[in-house]
Amino acid sequence: MSASTPAPARPVTVAITRQVRPEDEILMQAWADAGSTMARRFDGFLGSGWVRPAAGSLDWHMLYRFASPAHLEAWEQSRERQRWLASGQGLVQATRVEHRTGIEGWFDEPEERRAEDLGQRPPPAPPRWKQMVVIFTAFFPTSLALAYLLAPVTDGWPVVGRVLLTCAVAIPWMTYVFLPFVTRLYLPWTTGRPRR
Repeated sequence: MSASTPAPARPVTVAITRQVRPEDEILMQAWADAGSTMARRFDGFLGSGWVRPAAGSLDWHMLYRFASPAHLEAWEQSRERQRWLASGQGLVQATRVEHRTGIEGWFDEPEERRAEDLGQRPPPAPPRWKQMVVIFTAFFPTSLALAYLLAPVTDGWPVVGRVLLTCAVAIPWMTYVFLPFVTRLYLPWTTGRPRR
């Protein structure tokens, strides 16, 4: 991929936890089905569904997925969706909404969760001192390598120019390549979960 080619947009999954009174279950199913039917008509729609952690639970976990953030925004800003949400007023209450692409944070929960795990809270982020160790493990060798590699090019440059060039190289490298690799490498230590 050339430097001028933008990274391809990644699909976005929206997970919503809604609370529904037991007497409104049938209405809830009809309302959720109507929303899915409308979303299917929008470009980039990849699917939707809902699940309950147990019979009689007030919590309903609803998921929908679009091919890119732009497709998701078109659906979320649409007049159809606004009217559909308004029709659910008094029927459902959204208690948590999450947008997941897998790159919002280096210490995100896994991109995929089993349906039976949806009723459980996601595992907490690692303690900050562990995050600091992981970031240092990626940042130090990157900074050291760039200091040596860019020195012949930036010799005589003002400090601002040297730092600017270093950041322009280091930040994409760290964000998209090296830090995700180091984070996966340390995953058993930081979270107690196996590597993905």
